[in-house]
Amino acid sequence: MPDQKGGAMAKAARIGGLMLLLVACSPGGAGRTREGDAVRASPVMAWSNLLGRAQPRPDATIAYGDDALQLVDVWVPKGKAPHPAVIMIHGGCWQTAIAERDIMNWIADDLRTHGVGVWNIEYRGVDRGGGMPGTYLDVARAADLFASKGGRYGLKTDGVRIAIGHSAGGHLALWLARRPALARGDALRGEAPIGIDVAISQGGLPDLRAGAASVGHACGAAAPKAMAGEGYALTSPPEMPVGTAREVQFHNDSDPIAPPAYARAYAAAMAKRGAAAELVTTEGEGHVELIAPDSRSWAKQRALILKLLGIRGAE
Repeated sequence: MPDQKGGAMAKAARIGGLMLLLVACSPGGAGRTREGDAVRASPVMAWSNLLGRAQPRPDATIAYGDDALQLVDVWVPKGKAPHPAVIMIHGGCWQTAIAERDIMNWIADDLRTHGVGVWNIEYRGVDRGGGMPGTYLDVARAADLFASKGGRYGLKTDGVRIAIGHSAGGHLALWLARRPALARGDALRGEAPIGIDVAISQGGLPDLRAGAASVGHACGAAAPKAMAGEGYALTSPPEMPVGTAREVQFHNDSDPIAPPAYARAYAAAMAKRGAAAELVTTEGEGHVELIAPDSRSWAKQRALILKLLGIRGAE
């Protein structure tokens, strides 16, 4: 059997190296976030601080297609079912080579210990046959599967439905919430798209048009361009039809990948369309902390999730 810790450290080094390249071309540089004329510098978590830990494991893994990446990890709390649950979407600049679903395992496990099930989606990145439309079709199909089969795993599929995604996954969580508002007959919408009540974006990158036109985008211009194809009105939340879901953006002020300025720009764009996009910021934390179970920013997210799901002990 391969050494789990050694494999995790190797993966941390791989992801860390790729992220350093991304940070080098992002506004502010590593560990620094520029907002207007102010520049903050503070120590933040490195990927190795998270990925070097012993990795918790899901309770089940199910396939929703024939591709090796068309999978969902299911996390089921102990106790009497059905359990309230969230749909989770990982980031990694929409590229499988950068990250897969297991980067979310630590917060998935944290939610499981707090009585919340998790439907953690894998999908084909732009480097593995995804992009427009592949990635969206994968996310849509996996999310719809939650509605039809989540109950078989002891998860509550009605009530408040929450989609939560990190970085590029934040874009996909917002997209998933807007999907039912797409025109009937559109392939990305599908026949019976799952309804999302709350979309939580963790350091998300929601504006594909801005990303594709930017020379300083954290993921480079190619990835958001590939994700948009020729259809920003179908793929980029600022330009998609306005939906009914509550949207909450969590950003950290020492995050060079997705600074709070991204969230403010998105909120301003949505305000012009008569829609609200909330923003919660945490000082002194970065991109990794958003999915680290012992961070202050994650504590805020967890508290919101527990409150939304009506779980006792929510702060």
